[in-house]
Amino acid sequence: MASGAHSGDARPDEAPFAEALPREPFLEARGLTRSFGGVKAVDAVDLALASGEMRCIIGPNGCGKTTLFNLLTGYLAPTSGEVLFRGRSLAGLSLHEVARLGIVRKFQVPSIFPGLTVEENLRAARAGRPAPDRPDVAVARLSADSGLDRDARHLAGTLPHGRKQWLELAMVLATEPALMLLDEPAAGMTQTEKRETLRLIAGLRQESDVAILVIEHDMAFVEGLGCPVSVMVLGRIVASGAMAEIRRNATVRKAYLGTAHG
Repeated sequence: MASGAHSGDARPDEAPFAEALPREPFLEARGLTRSFGGVKAVDAVDLALASGEMRCIIGPNGCGKTTLFNLLTGYLAPTSGEVLFRGRSLAGLSLHEVARLGIVRKFQVPSIFPGLTVEENLRAARAGRPAPDRPDVAVARLSADSGLDRDARHLAGTLPHGRKQWLELAMVLATEPALMLLDEPAAGMTQTEKRETLRLIAGLRQESDVAILVIEHDMAFVEGLGCPVSVMVLGRIVASGAMAEIRRNATVRKAYLGTAHG
């Protein structure tokens, strides 16, 4: 997917950045807006993701990233604009209806069942899916690579933080998603765990054609993902492109990265 062009001297109070959309995008947000009172948390966002593509969304706290995820997953209804998934509007769909389409979210704080074993967590995640007792290739590979297969009989609540994050990632994969939204997957991790998480994400992309949207604040982790980046400021996407381009963008340096990152 084309990452779109951006202006290095644009300001957040100017017209919002409009991303060039692919001909038939897998996921597409068109003029997506959500207001709370007189404040636009998400302001006329255009965003597109191709099948199997990964993109990271960065921006300062309060810029609208989480609200954008809430809109894409049906947790919130837009004030205006629309979300299309495989050409279908998500307007009016409930959370579980959106999830059934294959849009699944992993939250910053792991949402696991601490009183169940790792194996039981994965089975619970696959409930209602074809062959619920047999994990697919991507889940099996991630479990093996992260060592979760060795923890199969351990209670999930006893796992270290990083392994809880990996378990939830495996649980999300177990639902056989078409699109995963990862909310700060590196939060609270040690540097070693972050490196391992990058390796695991790279591996699952080889085993699966799932599309991935990531929110992240750790710039080293974002760079390690090696994917296109979109920057949100004051509810708008002000720049999109490779991380090297983003680092050179004057608007981004001023509003988020800081001049030291230039």
